[in-house]
Amino acid sequence: MVVIVPFDGSALSKTALLHAERASELYDESPVAVAVIPRHNTEYARENGWISEEETFDEETVVSHLREQVAAVDPDIDFEHLLVDRYASSGTISSRIRRFARNRGTVAIFIGSENAGHSMIGTTSVGGRVAFEGAYDIAIIRNVHPEFAGEES
Repeated sequence: MVVIVPFDGSALSKTALLHAERASELYDESPVAVAVIPRHNTEYARENGWISEEETFDEETVVSHLREQVAAVDPDIDFEHLLVDRYASSGTISSRIRRFARNRGTVAIFIGSENAGHSMIGTTSVGGRVAFEGAYDIAIIRNVHPEFAGEES
């Protein structure tokens, strides 16, 4: 059983990771950061800061970059990644996160999102869709921790 954090490298996902790490003691479970990566989607990878403007998409580079970001928050947090089709929708991405959560026996998910939970019906955010699941506790982190305040969300 685990506490998971959907992780994209944003300041909010890093903040959610901090919260999950601290709360994992309450659950007596280890936190796991999980990134969902659209295959060969250079534009998406650039928008998320996973690669520079000059780089082309390389799965190893993206995974390594995300793993390093997780380790910078806390080197003891496990990191896993899931691959989806190049143009996967937010619904597809959130479905993969929910499936991952079910398969791992997740007790809680910490979601860094500015809009998850504001309007749960019809939301297009990945966080909002993941929050629909009732099998685990949900913590929605909306405010960036001061440590990450200068970073893009």
